Amino acid sequence: MRVLLTGASGFVGSHVLRHLLTMTDWDVVCPVSFRHKGLPARIASAVCDTDWSERVDVVHWDMRAPADPLTLYRFEGCDVVMNVASESHVDRSIAHPVDFVQNNVALMCNILEVARAVAPRLFLQMSTDEVYGPAYGEHRHTEWEPAVPSNPYSASKAAQEAIAVSYWRTYGVPVVITNAMNIVGEMQDAEKFLPTVIGRLHRGRRVLVHTAPDGTPGSRFYLHARNLADAWLYLTRRYTEDTPDVTTLSGEVYRIAAGPAQYRDGAFTRPERYHVVGEREVDNAELVHLVGSVMGLDASAVDDLIEPVSFHASRPGHDLRYALDGARLAGLGWTPPVSLEKSLETTVRWTLEHPEWLGV
Repeated sequence: MRVLLTGASGFVGSHVLRHLLTMTDWDVVCPVSFRHKGLPARIASAVCDTDWSERVDVVHWDMRAPADPLTLYRFEGCDVVMNVASESHVDRSIAHPVDFVQNNVALMCNILEVARAVAPRLFLQMSTDEVYGPAYGEHRHTEWEPAVPSNPYSASKAAQEAIAVSYWRTYGVPVVITNAMNIVGEMQDAEKFLPTVIGRLHRGRRVLVHTAPDGTPGSRFYLHARNLADAWLYLTRRYTEDTPDVTTLSGEVYRIAAGPAQYRDGAFTRPERYHVVGEREVDNAELVHLVGSVMGLDASAVDDLIEPVSFHASRPGHDLRYALDGARLAGLGWTPPVSLEKSLETTVRWTLEHPEWLGV
């Protein structure tokens, strides 16, 4: 198997790369530009001091521009496209909305054009819970609920989904969309919430926790990046591995190739879509306490560092609560292999041992 993986120098993409190299014998082609938040160190962490480097082909390509013929040549023979690459920070999308949205829309168009040329068996598109907007009360969004994005970042991801659906229907690109919750793990950018919490608790500084006007903290379903990678590997195998031999009444033996739903004259009205969800909901204050516990901090000391702030007054365009229903993927038999507590313990300890990732 040969995989074209975008975003491999980013946080999530680097975990997907490591998981593919660890769990399969597949070759992986990684287009990178290092222009945004991508770092060579993330790719190096997956291949250095191993024999995996021979299975990784790093190609320089700024995805805002169409792939030139020489770049396309490097992508030939890819059976699967895994599209992780995107700008993903809400605050930056609010500060610079036009550049942010244009970047995410352009790269989506260009990777889909690559898919048209390469003709993979599967195109996995990474999306976010945030396309649905806030989840009120106890509601958990199910697949294909209306997209009601709250900020330019989530709007750009909803736009990516819409463009992917159009290529699925018009050109037959074998798209499968996944929406994931808040992803955490080692090597995450310091601007994200979990690294911010780790850094502030480590330095004894106050941690801002977004709350509703009545003081109720916001909440998320946190998912380790390797759990997301495991879900993608599960889906890839499901849609690219052949079924067992089938014998017809005439005695002919043949194999049926698996594959995602196709439009095929209206037999399916939209691509397949799955929610990749963490095991349980955690409010923002509880997450701070879970991190503090791993660090050996007293609960009262952590309480003293938590500073509640109005989620919308401090960050207009943000949502207080996100929640997805993960029953569809669970119904196929997939469950997150690493628990929330183990994910946090591994991430916190690794980050404290590598303080350079906190910018200190």
